[in-house]
Amino acid sequence: MKISLGYKKIALSLLAIGFVCYSYDAYAAKKRTISSIVVDAITGEVITSSNADEHRYPASLTKLMTLYITFDALDKEKLSLDTKLKVSRYAANRAPSRIGVKAGETITVKDAILALIVKSANDCAAVLAEALGETEDKFAKIMTQTAKDLGMKNTTFKNASGLPNRHQKTTARDMAILGSAIYHHFPEYYDLFSTTKFKYKDQTFYSHNHLLKKFKGTDGMKTGYTSAAGYNIVTSAQRDGHRVIAVTMGHDSIKSRDYKVAQLMNRGLKKLNKQPSNHSRIVAKLEIPHLADTTSSSTDSIWAIQVGAFSNYIKARNYALEVQNRLHLPYVSKTEINVEPASNGAAIVYRSQLTGFAKNEADKTCYRLKKANTSCIVIPTNNNQQLAMAEK
Repeated sequence: MKISLGYKKIALSLLAIGFVCYSYDAYAAKKRTISSIVVDAITGEVITSSNADEHRYPASLTKLMTLYITFDALDKEKLSLDTKLKVSRYAANRAPSRIGVKAGETITVKDAILALIVKSANDCAAVLAEALGETEDKFAKIMTQTAKDLGMKNTTFKNASGLPNRHQKTTARDMAILGSAIYHHFPEYYDLFSTTKFKYKDQTFYSHNHLLKKFKGTDGMKTGYTSAAGYNIVTSAQRDGHRVIAVTMGHDSIKSRDYKVAQLMNRGLKKLNKQPSNHSRIVAKLEIPHLADTTSSSTDSIWAIQVGAFSNYIKARNYALEVQNRLHLPYVSKTEINVEPASNGAAIVYRSQLTGFAKNEADKTCYRLKKANTSCIVIPTNNNQQLAMAEK
């Protein structure tokens, strides 16, 4: 049988592309080092880290951001868990891993979420991306902007799934921030990450996160792998009232990845058990905030209490939440948390605020906080202040 010249050229071109891709992945794998971090999920404090700011390929850890934006849409009632999303030809044809949805079919938001968490399904990641961003390219821009808003300074997303792209980069530290954001902003959906199996049509899919069964207290989040990225994981565990979020990236095997992250979580939880209360540790790390002018506002305005300023959005929000939970006053439960970014020279600081007080309530509450050794200041605000990210 004769083979046409045109066919030979195409075959050679495909072979060359495959060789380049293989060479690139092999080179990336050879250069790889391990990046790890474990943080106190309540305060955002780093317990231990190694190469935490080194650029890495996130692989399917990318899906955590796709899920974050999906949860935000659910929270704002742009979607419901029962909303049926149409599957495009583009989504159906995404490279594995996938659950095999067909072009023209529909899938519920809940099933798409579980497909991402349990099966790490790239087809369902594209379905969610197109539902929320029109196209996956546009959605990737939303993902990157959301990352920046959360304080993930070294992250760029190029797709919703984590399929290989040289320009899709993150760090272990940024992934810890994202894991913390999901846990704190969307507690009503966080439990989905503990799902160990998922049935769709006539197929049952099982979780890749073996820590859910092997490490006591683990209840999420996500694994990821490509040949260039290695084996990655973001996971969280709680024991004795403490919770840690751990990230490790760049491993050569599932076994070494799981051993490392279990070691990180165990070390972190043991250390937290020995340390003094979160409150005393947080107060010691507060930065001096930029204070607002309070002289021109009337007593009928909505007022806020500013309790600190941090270099990280998650730390700022977590501290405001911790202060709010500490105040056992009837009107405090009706207040909202506000995190306000502000320029401090070349850096951005995030101001932690409780907002929604009447003036006399704000004054009394701040006085009470100061007596408890917690810095604060009363500032005027208005009714349209919102959180920098989720309205929670």
